[in-house]
Amino acid sequence: MRRPQQLKNKKLLAGPYLFWAAAFVIIPLIMIFYYGFTDNDGAFTLTNLAGIASAENLKALGLSLVLSLISTAVCLVLAYPLATILIDLNIGKSGFLVVVFVLPMWMNFLLRTMAWQTLLEKNGVINTFLSLFGLEPLALINTPGAIVLGMVYNFLPFMILPIYNVLCKMDQDVINAARDLGASPRQTFTKIIWPLSLPGVISGITMVFIPALTTFVISDLLGGSKILLIGNVIEQSFTQANDWHVGSGLSLVLMIFIIFSMMFMQKYDKNGEGGVF
Repeated sequence: MRRPQQLKNKKLLAGPYLFWAAAFVIIPLIMIFYYGFTDNDGAFTLTNLAGIASAENLKALGLSLVLSLISTAVCLVLAYPLATILIDLNIGKSGFLVVVFVLPMWMNFLLRTMAWQTLLEKNGVINTFLSLFGLEPLALINTPGAIVLGMVYNFLPFMILPIYNVLCKMDQDVINAARDLGASPRQTFTKIIWPLSLPGVISGITMVFIPALTTFVISDLLGGSKILLIGNVIEQSFTQANDWHVGSGLSLVLMIFIIFSMMFMQKYDKNGEGGVF
């Protein structure tokens, strides 16, 4: 009699989560699907999804893909050596340096991005510093480079942590055995370390690529009105044009890329080894 009672208590404990998931995940998704496949009269249509084929939306989608891929690549190039250094220092998951990398995630996302706006603007900190040496101010703000910089800064911890996590779990005896058998450092990395760390790498790529592809705050603040990403187009459809049908249709198209990214991660990280701690 005690076991059924324990199972009942566990189900009750899951109640708040189920309510949260239904209210803030399932119901909003149902609304997106409804508006995406209907017109103003409630009739079924594919016109909203076909809106992605317009020249403006295709340009925004293409630019979003390019910038998100560049940001993901930069994050990977920076994160892997950093994660390796943290492992070599043997500081553990609770070490101070790990907290330093996690600390920016505790700060407000909007404030972090606005700080870069202050640094990059025409009369900002960087150009003011350059003027002290008699140098001409640089056009840093409202450029694709500024958006990439904002993405890398905000999403780099999401690349470091999965890679660091999977490297922590790696059996050092396997690496030492490869070295004892005469493998060079390059061979040890390419044949042992890199394949074993792929779950963390794939998880990090997914965790950076998806928010970078869908962001609109970073491009709003660091790109200005001159650079529109697909996230900006969707946001403007909801807030400015008040057209939930087009916004939902474009969101469904964007969801396809997210689903493929998740499938890609699931293929190479079936056991969730690249999870963030």
